[in-house]
Amino acid sequence: MADTTDLVIIGAGVSGLAAGCYAQMNGYRSRIIEAQAGPGGSCWADWQQGYCLEGGLHYIFGNGPGQPFHSTWEELGVVPQVPFLHEDYLAQLYGPNGEVLTVHSDTEVLAEHMKALAPQDGKLIDQFCKGVRNFKAFDLSILQQKPKSMMTGADWARIGRQVLPFVNSLGKWGSLSLQDLGTKFKDPFLQRAVPHMFSWPEVPVMVGMSLLAYLDNGNAGFPQGGSLAFVKAIEQRYLSLGGEIYYSTPVEQVLLEGDEAVGVRLADQREYRASRVISACDGRHTLFHLLQGEYLHRRLEKIYGSDLPMYSQFQVCLGVNRDLSADPHWSTYLLEEPLTIAGAPQFEIGLKHYNIDPSLAPPGKSVLMALMTTPYRNWQTAYGDGHPPENELPEVQTVLDWLNQRYPGLSSDIEVMQVRTPLSHERTTRNWQGSSCGWLLTKDTLPMMVQGIPKRLPGLKNFAMIGHWTEPGGSIPIAAMSGRNLVYELCHEDSKTFTTV
Repeated sequence: MADTTDLVIIGAGVSGLAAGCYAQMNGYRSRIIEAQAGPGGSCWADWQQGYCLEGGLHYIFGNGPGQPFHSTWEELGVVPQVPFLHEDYLAQLYGPNGEVLTVHSDTEVLAEHMKALAPQDGKLIDQFCKGVRNFKAFDLSILQQKPKSMMTGADWARIGRQVLPFVNSLGKWGSLSLQDLGTKFKDPFLQRAVPHMFSWPEVPVMVGMSLLAYLDNGNAGFPQGGSLAFVKAIEQRYLSLGGEIYYSTPVEQVLLEGDEAVGVRLADQREYRASRVISACDGRHTLFHLLQGEYLHRRLEKIYGSDLPMYSQFQVCLGVNRDLSADPHWSTYLLEEPLTIAGAPQFEIGLKHYNIDPSLAPPGKSVLMALMTTPYRNWQTAYGDGHPPENELPEVQTVLDWLNQRYPGLSSDIEVMQVRTPLSHERTTRNWQGSSCGWLLTKDTLPMMVQGIPKRLPGLKNFAMIGHWTEPGGSIPIAAMSGRNLVYELCHEDSKTFTTV
């Protein structure tokens, strides 16, 4: 049995690594226990033969100096150590009849471009672009700057004053989904394309507007070296602060004495004792496996028993002996003839070329990823709880056949391939139903994001949960802030002054 530490943290994703860093900064001895072979959790990448098969992130907020979330990445050792790369547009969307929508971050360019496509929609386009400009000054970190459990009336009043100039925009665009917005366009192509501008149609329009605004501010970029460089920077910060990490070490159970968490038992029956236990891994796995369904409260039972939306993907990531650097870095194709994926028709397919970062592929070669949003239930219906080896799936061949139409002869150029389905993502990360980001942020779950989900369980002492299952719509910066704010709470409980150095 190892010696007792102050904290044992289950999971080395961004939230777990952040919690470990802030714990060490504040004088707590901590250990991180991770089931996978390396850091990152859902923020994953796989290097093969000089290719970085990147599937864990797209854009990260906070790389612009003086911008929201920037100080968090400074504290966690990401900036300025990891350079961030920027584009002047988000993506391109292609219609079945040759139409192309380029989602420029510059609203003047975007408005001119969209009006050229659909002059009859000029008024709506102007309203949309005005909304993006409004959100350029909006601080998305405002609700994460202090633990919600510690906010006072004065804190909420301060937030109210900061939000006041944006009330009309938040009310208008926060209650409208991209799917709703698409129906307001007269142009048939924009009716279909607008819901997919920001990957999933259910997202509130304000979320997409904020992404474009932050792109234009230089506060949303891609880390050079991809997911692995990003999480490795946080891992190194944690280790430099004296923390300990154990990889390939699955936790089997949270150890309880009475109604108090006292450590963890591993799958090999070893135990690590601690004064407090923090779960930074999958929420359902934590509640129903590590804690065996004990200590649930009504709100959690309702949430996990509901049909709240989640976001799962089917990804085919390729290293190809072909130079695709001239192609758009992100494109979505709206298909006339659907592809059959897990027994269901798929009318959209996305392509990502990581040409923004030449270091992710050997010279003259490229990383290409095909991805699509696909419901977990379709895969479970088609394959039960598992499926054949990923590379042998008929869905992979369906995607490769489509790619060969787009890039004749591409199959002969494939040198490496990594496939991830909702089922394999669940198996690898234990993320319930293969979710990429916990609960999907929609106009219906937006109030949950504002209110937050309790991090503590009734009747259980010295235990807490963090990560995207406790922050609906969780993104990478919010996952990091989740770890930060829990340590802030612990310092308050222990009468310590919270510090970030």
